[in-house]
Amino acid sequence: MGWLARLLGQKSEEALPLYTAVVARARAPHWYLEGAVPDTVDGRFDMIAAILGLVVLRLEQEEAGAATNAVLTERFVDDMDGQLRELGVGDVVVGKHIGKMMGMLGGRLGAYRTGLAGGGIDTALVRNLYRGEAPAPAALAHVRDGLLAFRDRLGATPLATLRAGDLP
Repeated sequence: MGWLARLLGQKSEEALPLYTAVVARARAPHWYLEGAVPDTVDGRFDMIAAILGLVVLRLEQEEAGAATNAVLTERFVDDMDGQLRELGVGDVVVGKHIGKMMGMLGGRLGAYRTGLAGGGIDTALVRNLYRGEAPAPAALAHVRDGLLAFRDRLGATPLATLRAGDLP
């Protein structure tokens, strides 16, 4: 029935608690103050994409996480669509912007996956959170250490807890 509900315009509420928790985590002031992530529309998008990316990578670790990943990504698209419309982007080009944002999210997922597998995520963070402009070493360390600790806590969190929106 999931495909039928989507066809008829009914959205699954399954991922709403988790997505809400991702956005709340990404909006924490310390990322922007101590971490020097730019407090701009782009910077907030980048921080949401970083937190969401770590959650998606965690969900990929379990076969049962695939369905949650799908509806979580759908929530992201819905949110970005709404944000673009609030910024005054017209109906004609919203889809193009959403496609670009999905590409950016996919690129970040790949960069974070590679950085985490290779033991060094700094390059991906500078490119994706700071748009290529390296921050002060202490700011980068704050973000890196915070994200790595979050990733480690995610790894120890049961899937049901994540689905409920209880991020560690």
